[in-house]
Formats: sequence, structure tokens, C-alpha cells
Amino acid sequence: MRAVSERETPGRRAGRKGGPVGRRALLIGGAAVGLGALGYAARDDVSHLWWRVPGVNRPRTEGEVDHPGAEWVPASPANWRRADRPYDYTIDRVVIHVIQGGYDVALKVFQDPAHGAAAHYVVRTADGHVAQTVRELDVAYHAGNRAYNERSIGIEHEGFVERPGTITDATYRASAELAAGICDRYGLPRDRKHIVGHAEVPGADHTDPGPHWDWDRYLRMVRAVPVRKA
Repeated sequence: MRAVSERETPGRRAGRKGGPVGRRALLIGGAAVGLGALGYAARDDVSHLWWRVPGVNRPRTEGEVDHPGAEWVPASPANWRRADRPYDYTIDRVVIHVIQGGYDVALKVFQDPAHGAAAHYVVRTADGHVAQTVRELDVAYHAGNRAYNERSIGIEHEGFVERPGTITDATYRASAELAAGICDRYGLPRDRKHIVGHAEVPGADHTDPGPHWDWDRYLRMVRAVPVRKA
């Protein structure tokens, strides 16, 4: 399901008119309005801001990716927050999403500054191609929970929660390679405590990756990926 901005509070969701919004509508038409980067900076704990001092933050290379073979398709800066993870926030989770739509649709909305959300990666169904839209060191607005956004990396998968078979073997294999690499980079066990579904995020009102996501198969694939040495 669509990545949800950490800027969307439970109070705002409760105040919406017209009842629940369809998952497809949330992905394509959802827009979040909230605090910008300055607002977040004002609220962040001072201990998390040391890297903002001039000359301290790590140099960045335009178009650089964290996952070998990924294509860089940058999300709008409005849909993520600059950080220097894991030095300012510990990364200890991978969050699995299902887009509730197509690969191209996800990339398009992540590039829309009005959308208010983006995940770090998007996996295409047809061939398992991976696009990276936010650097892992930065905080993507994908989990609908600020603390989880800060501690996790989000992977979106093309497909639909309610349709069995939309998650292909190519999707599982590519995502397993991706999740295994993330776990290795940050010293995480490749298990269900550290690789979770969006629906398992505290306070989440989403159901993805849904009942048709084969966790047993997926975890077997993740564990079968050879460990990458740093």
C-alpha cells in the first residue's frame, strides 16, 4: 500500500469527511500538508542534529545508490527528510509495502511534492527491477509513524493486496536480495522481528503487504542470499 507521510497525524485522519478512502485512491490521490524541513529541525532532539554542523555531514554523490544494480529515480525532497543514518538514527527495521498499483505510478507519486510520502525502494513485478528513490541515510516518509520512519528502510512492491499472484517470483527474488543487503549493511538478523510488514507498524491503518504475501517463502529467500562482507 502507498507509503504514508509521517506528517499525517491520527487526528487529521479522524477528521476526514466521507469515511474510509480506497487504497487505490490513497496511492494516486493522497496529498499530505504539514511541516517542512524547518519544522522537523525545530522538533528534533539536539543530539540528532550534530551532522548538520557545516563540514560534519558526509559528502554525497548525485545519483549514488546503496543497492548494487538499482536505478536512481529520486523522490521529491518534500517526501523525505535529510539525515545521516545510522549515525543520528539507528536503522533496525526493513518495512515491506505493496503499492496497490503499478511501478510507474509509485515513482510518479513519489516525485510529486504534494504526495507527502515515499519509500526508499520500489520493486517492479515483471522483472524484479529495483529503483531507489531515497538514500538509505535519509528518512523516507513511508511508515506513517515518525519513529519507524527514522529507524527503518521501506521497500515498495508493485502489486495489489487483494489480488493473489500479483507478487511474482521475480519480485520475491529481487526483494530478498535487497532486504538481505540492507540487513548486512546494518548488522540486522534476517528474521521477522527485523523485516516487518507495513501493517505491523504501530498505529498503522494499512493492511499491506496483505494475506497473499508469502512470508515463509520470502524469508527463506532472504536467508539464502550470501552474506555480503563490508
